[in-house]
Amino acid sequence: MIPQNETFNGTWNYEPQFCTESGFRQHYVDEGRGEVVICLHGEPTWGYLYRNMIDPLAEEFRVIVPDHMGFGKSETPQDREYTLKSHTENLSRLIESLDLDNITFVMQDWGGPIGTAYTVRNPARVSRLVYMNTLAGYGRVPDDIQRIQDSRWFKWIGEGLENGRTEAVLRNAGSTVVSIMKLLGVSSNVIDQTWIEAYSSPFPDYESAIGAYEFPIDAYLGRIGEYVLDGLQGVEDLTSKPAILLEGLEDFAIPPEFAIADFMSLWPSSPVIKLPGVGHFCQEDAPELLVASILQFLKSNPIK
Repeated sequence: MIPQNETFNGTWNYEPQFCTESGFRQHYVDEGRGEVVICLHGEPTWGYLYRNMIDPLAEEFRVIVPDHMGFGKSETPQDREYTLKSHTENLSRLIESLDLDNITFVMQDWGGPIGTAYTVRNPARVSRLVYMNTLAGYGRVPDDIQRIQDSRWFKWIGEGLENGRTEAVLRNAGSTVVSIMKLLGVSSNVIDQTWIEAYSSPFPDYESAIGAYEFPIDAYLGRIGEYVLDGLQGVEDLTSKPAILLEGLEDFAIPPEFAIADFMSLWPSSPVIKLPGVGHFCQEDAPELLVASILQFLKSNPIK
């Protein structure tokens, strides 16, 4: 867990907020006023991923960026399950504690499954959905589309499970996080010493990286399946909401053609913006373009 007042050389100047409703200190930032935009990160990042997007979005909206359990400035309890279900329930309690509604989710990587899992269970609280290099997970994807298990990331996970390499690398994310993020897809142009410190600091030892390990294993071993299926009853409500997909095409974790097919099968008339040269961590590679696209989408789909 990162010290609560750490700013990483002034690149993260947001007042830390904490919620304890889930039995641990969950960190989030809360900037601006107006309609609520919740930005959700994934693996192995934290709210820092949105540092170049918070201020311009907060000029017109209330922007809330939580760190999932085990990431960023949130605590990393050792006696908890790190699953899609637990992360979604943590998010639900945070939202309830802040009494939020008319939510717009901005979601990347695991943020997509978490935000989607919340929405299918709480449709009345959610108004709009922004997907970025992620999946809703309920789409029907043609068989000739490259599957997630064939991506560079998932092949790497599987090849290293038996010999222990996957666990060794992910549970030592403090020293391997740059390699992990490059494997998933991020431009070297954004990497400097402050960047490395920001993303490595949540993981000073083996125990602190439990979340970084369990996220991909949860997906690779199919442990998320039952919880995803439990949300099927809410898919009709999900697809009734305005949605957009912003897709970096240099994604080595989720094949872009798979993400696009998943999205379009659920929202066939909704916009898909393809971003050439942008990787899995699109917030790092093209934050200005993402902000402009999100603002245009929000203004084109006002809350009624």
